[in-house]
Amino acid sequence: MRVDDFDFPLPRRLIAPHPIEPRDAARLLVVGSALVDRQVRDLPKLLRRGDILIVNDTRVIPTRLYGRRGSAAIEATLHRRESPARWRAFVKNARRLKVGDRIEFAADFSAGVAARHAEGDLSLDFDFSDADLRAALERYGAMPLPPYIRRSRGGDPRDRTDYQTIFAINEGAVAAPTAGLHFTSPLLDALESAGVARVAVTLHVGAGTFLPVKVDDTAEHKMHGEWGTVSAEAAAKLNAVRCAGGRIVAVGTTAVRLLESAARPGGEIEPFEGETELFITPGYRFRAIDMLFTNFHLPRSTLFMLVSAFAGLGRMKRAYAHAVERDYRFFSYGDACLLFPEVR
Repeated sequence: MRVDDFDFPLPRRLIAPHPIEPRDAARLLVVGSALVDRQVRDLPKLLRRGDILIVNDTRVIPTRLYGRRGSAAIEATLHRRESPARWRAFVKNARRLKVGDRIEFAADFSAGVAARHAEGDLSLDFDFSDADLRAALERYGAMPLPPYIRRSRGGDPRDRTDYQTIFAINEGAVAAPTAGLHFTSPLLDALESAGVARVAVTLHVGAGTFLPVKVDDTAEHKMHGEWGTVSAEAAAKLNAVRCAGGRIVAVGTTAVRLLESAARPGGEIEPFEGETELFITPGYRFRAIDMLFTNFHLPRSTLFMLVSAFAGLGRMKRAYAHAVERDYRFFSYGDACLLFPEVR
């Protein structure tokens, strides 16, 4: 398909700079046989007893760093761990750097440029490794917000908590699974009381999720790889719910990609551990999920392609036009939608 098929107009004023408080007060567009305006806190009324939510429990690391090489200001966003002390990074002003240069992020924290890559990013070797490097990132790093959320240098301290879901346990992501940002303790209690179960999987979201699709045809796009795991216990619980007639409701596109990677052709979910590069576009036959709770995504993005594959491109374009007309808030800190599958 043409990437242009997934374009739509979006006023910049609708890009949310911060999440609404409380988070479950966000608006929710239900996309089924009709479009219905609700709130996220209505979710227990929209699901059925016996359904199960799949949430991503990855935790975001503060991997955006600000430093200098001589007089040049450098901004680096780490996006992939290569070894205990080496990370690949997207770097602003990368053209000013060559292999062997050192970037000073603080008096006691620096990195050397180890390699340049054809994709345009760099490999950086740090002074520390593993736990010591994580401690340095916690001290000096900022949350790696997507480029459409504008922040002054150093970021906003609120993002340390705002850009972390209530489910966040397993460190490793450099972008948040943002559908999970809407959930609060009262909402989880209400879902439990309504008989809606919950199980966690882990997919460490990479910064590649924000990279633009640079080709004209979706068939030519190569998806970034992300590491994930579905435990044997989680797989068994999901299969039991499906056998009992319950629906599997994915919270976010990251959960979708991981579960679909773990699903057999007949729909049974198996334990999974490893990287997934699954790229879902219209025509894909979903095996693992029955409903999708997700945010509003960027035009021409792989995420909008995924939701269009699930709910239908025409229906998603109508839903997004409805959301724009009614001033829904878009992207990571914005509102949400609950999608029913396209009837084929």
